[in-house]
Amino acid sequence: MALAVGGDTRAFEQLYRRHVGRVFGLCLRLVDGDRARAEQHTQDAFVRAWEKLASFRGDAQFSTWLHRLTVNLVLGEHRLLKRWVTFDETPGDTDDGSGDAALGEHPQQRAGERLDLERALAKLPKGARTVLMLYDVEGYAHEEIAELTGIAVGTSKAQLHRARRLMREMLS
Repeated sequence: MALAVGGDTRAFEQLYRRHVGRVFGLCLRLVDGDRARAEQHTQDAFVRAWEKLASFRGDAQFSTWLHRLTVNLVLGEHRLLKRWVTFDETPGDTDDGSGDAALGEHPQQRAGERLDLERALAKLPKGARTVLMLYDVEGYAHEEIAELTGIAVGTSKAQLHRARRLMREMLS
């Protein structure tokens, strides 16, 4: 870490290799599975990390700092913020037309359940999905979500409740 902060590109490359998978996964979830956008945000996150590496104080682990930087990059872009936090969509707006046909018994049941979960997540309204991902998957507190997205803490809590209820309905 110290070498990377000092400008050593090889040291930063090692940090990149260690964290790129997790950053890409986070970006992928935050952009509704759009791989091209996730790849772009991943690149942007590491460029921003390189630019801001000198500001890393070591108060938290590098992975935590990078995670926060990535979320801020994806959600904090002012020109996109309104689209991220629109709560008037209805579940199914992002339906890919595949319908709700049962998958049947799959030899790898866990893979099938994961696919069901991913489909249900994709059908959530953007605001509810964003809060659910940040709270339940990424571990942010409602206060942090409110700060990141520009919504009220109460709205964050309401959206989490809504998302969980919709997920239960879709997965039952």
